[in-house]
Parts: sequence; C-alpha cells; structure tokens
Amino acid sequence: MKSARCLLQLQCLTLVGQSTRSAAQYGALLRAASSRRVFRHFHSGPARPKEQPIPAEFVNGDDKKRDRSLVAHDDLFERVAREVKTKATFNKVVDVFIKNDVRRRGHVEFIYAALKKMPEFGVERDLVVYNRLLDVFPKEVFVPRNFIQRMFNHYPRQQECGVQLLEQMENYGIMPNMETKVLLVQIFGEKGHPMRKFQRIMYWFPKFKHVNPFPVPKHLPEDPVDLARFSLTRIANDRDAKVTVHQLPCTDVTESGEQITLPHVVGIQSPSQVELLAKHNPNRPLFVEGPFPLWLRSKCVYYYVLRADPTPPEEKVEEPFDPERCLDYPLQLDLDLDRDLGDEESFDVEDLDEGPVFAMCMTGLGEQAVLNQWISGLQEDNPILGQVPTLFRLDAGPRELQGATDTESFHHHGPEPEYQKEERQPQEEPEVTLEEEPRTSQRMKR
Repeated sequence: MKSARCLLQLQCLTLVGQSTRSAAQYGALLRAASSRRVFRHFHSGPARPKEQPIPAEFVNGDDKKRDRSLVAHDDLFERVAREVKTKATFNKVVDVFIKNDVRRRGHVEFIYAALKKMPEFGVERDLVVYNRLLDVFPKEVFVPRNFIQRMFNHYPRQQECGVQLLEQMENYGIMPNMETKVLLVQIFGEKGHPMRKFQRIMYWFPKFKHVNPFPVPKHLPEDPVDLARFSLTRIANDRDAKVTVHQLPCTDVTESGEQITLPHVVGIQSPSQVELLAKHNPNRPLFVEGPFPLWLRSKCVYYYVLRADPTPPEEKVEEPFDPERCLDYPLQLDLDLDRDLGDEESFDVEDLDEGPVFAMCMTGLGEQAVLNQWISGLQEDNPILGQVPTLFRLDAGPRELQGATDTESFHHHGPEPEYQKEERQPQEEPEVTLEEEPRTSQRMKR
C-alpha cells in the first residue's frame, strides 16, 4: 500500500512540474508576442514628418495620374488641340489616350466624347478616323464565349457604344470597308450587335446610294453667287431657265465718304414664266414674298418669289393640250373604253390653286431697296412690270433688317408724284373705341 501511494505522489509531482514548465513557456511566448507587437506598432508610424519636402519628380508624376483620372475627355481634346483643330491633332488626342493606359480604362467615355468632337475637327466624314476609334476598344475581351453570353447581351455598354459609332457613320453616309469588319470581329465577335449593324449597313447602302435623282454635292461652293446660282437652278428644275446676276457683292463709297457694302442679287426665270407674265392682267397686283428657307445639307439659304393671286374662274381660259409637250407623262388621255353602269365618268380630284410664280431670286440682304433692283432688272425682259403694281410681303427672317411695319409696301416704277409724298406724311389717327359684343349668356338674360 505504501509503495502504491509513493508512486501516485511521484506521478503528481511530474505532472505539476510539466504544467509549471508549460506555463512558464506560455508566459515567455506571450511576452515575446507582446514585445513584437509593440515593435511592429512602433515601426508602422510615419517615416517622415509632414513638413519634409517631397521631390518634384514624384509630385509631377502623381499629379499627372490624378489629372488624367479626373479631367473629362472633352478637356483632353481642348488641351491637346488648343491652336488648330485638324485631323492630325485629332489623331494625336487618340494616341495620347492609347498610350495613357494599356488596359484602355474609360474607352467608352472617350469614344463618345470623340464622336461628339468630330465635326469640330472636320473629320466627321473620314473613314480612317472611324476605324481609328474602333481600334481604341480592347481586342478579344468582349467576344461572347458561349450561347448564354450571346443571348444575354454580353458587355452591353461596349456594344451600344460600337453601334452608336456605326450609326454616326450611317448618318453621314459613310460606307464601312473590310478593315472595319475585321476590327468588329476582333472586338465583338461575329454574332455581336455591332456586327449585325455592320451587315445591315452593307446591305442597304448600295441600294440607296444613287436613289436621289437630285443629289447635293458634298462640298458646296463657298462663293455666295455660285451658291445662289446652284440653289435657284435646283429649285426651278427647268433646263431652259435663265440665271441672271443683277448685282455682284462689292463695296462702294458714298459722297460723304461712308463705306457701303452692296449685297449680291441673283435671279432666275424660264421662258414659260416670261410668257405667262406677259399674259397677266395689269389691273391685278403682283407680290414679292419671302424669305423661304432652302436646306442644302447643313447650310440654309433663303429665296424670294414674284407671284400673283390665283386667276378667278371667270377669267380662266382653257387652252388645248400640246401632245408633244411631255412625252414621258401625257397630260391628257383619250381612251375609248367600255364602262359599266356603276363606273363614274368624272374623277373627284381636289385641286389647290396657289397662283402662278413668275420669277425667283436670292440676295445677301432681304431689304425692299435690294429687291427693287431685282424687279427693275426683270423689266428688261418683262416690260409689263412697269404697268403692274407690286406689293412686298416680307416676313421677319434671319437676314431681314426691316421693321415689322414695313413688311408690306406699295411699289411704283418711275418717279413718285408730289401729291403722293404729301399724303404719306404722318398724320394723327383718330381714336376709335370698339364696343365689346355681349356674350350669349348676357343675351339670354336680356
């Protein structure tokens, strides 16, 4: 029994020794860890004070990166192309953006800004520039890998940006080429929305390329006289019409030494209009109306017409049709066809007679004095204008310097009598009071 007790006491002593030894080791580890923590915390503080100067090269580099990330892309175009906005400066801006970041961060916003700035740089009709903008997209990143990605519109913002670029090309009438197709396949794949848009453009553009029988040239003439001649010929649509330049733009000096700029006056009239004006009744006045706008691509010009009111029915004279006047579209058809009892022999066609137009003109300044020169120039081929009174109905347009009270005035060819000058002196108009008409409710009460 005593030996057993001694063995138990020895085992207890060994366990206590081990526990005290492990406790001592655990305490040492805790002290080492706490000392390490304090040491790390001490070294994690600021290594240099705030007042210490920073090298300039590091400051400039950080500021440039921060500016590139915060400054809008519109400002990038303005900073690079400060003096001249040309195709070379536009390509330079694209190069700056490409070299700025290899991963092309913010390429969607940059392409939208570039599309907006293209008209300012004059490259909105350049196919090479559009291909250059497509090259800004990262390659083989937005290509769908399976049918699920293709079905759920893989990378919608990037695809929408590519479609917007192709739509701007379509609006300016630019047909893509093979390089455009290769870029779209590399960027969005063969089944993306931009590729579908490219296929539609290539299908419809050749069909509608020459559908307009009266095409407008891409580059309009800069000379106002040549532009007016081209515009009037386009409006008249008569090969026999004669264009007359009544006055060229010039600068004149008056007797008092004042310098005056005279505008151009260009008119057009066809032989049929001269013949029609010769048959006009001198008792019925003519009217000069305008300005009316005419758009030639992105440029707007204005013209004026010399016209008359519709001929009254009692004065109309039916003339026989000339069968050889128009061979393509016959003006009268005499067909001896058998008709049924339910067929109508008369056609109900609503004709709106707006009155004949005798001549047209374009001028740089739509004042009555300038238009008088046009009417005076027409008298050489139309002597009846000296007998017919002319009224001016001029609207307030962008080229009008005339007041609203002078829009309609009477014009006589020749010297003005003295008694008419006396009658035109301003007189005090008597006050006229108008009685208000009673309403229907007031009438019923009465």
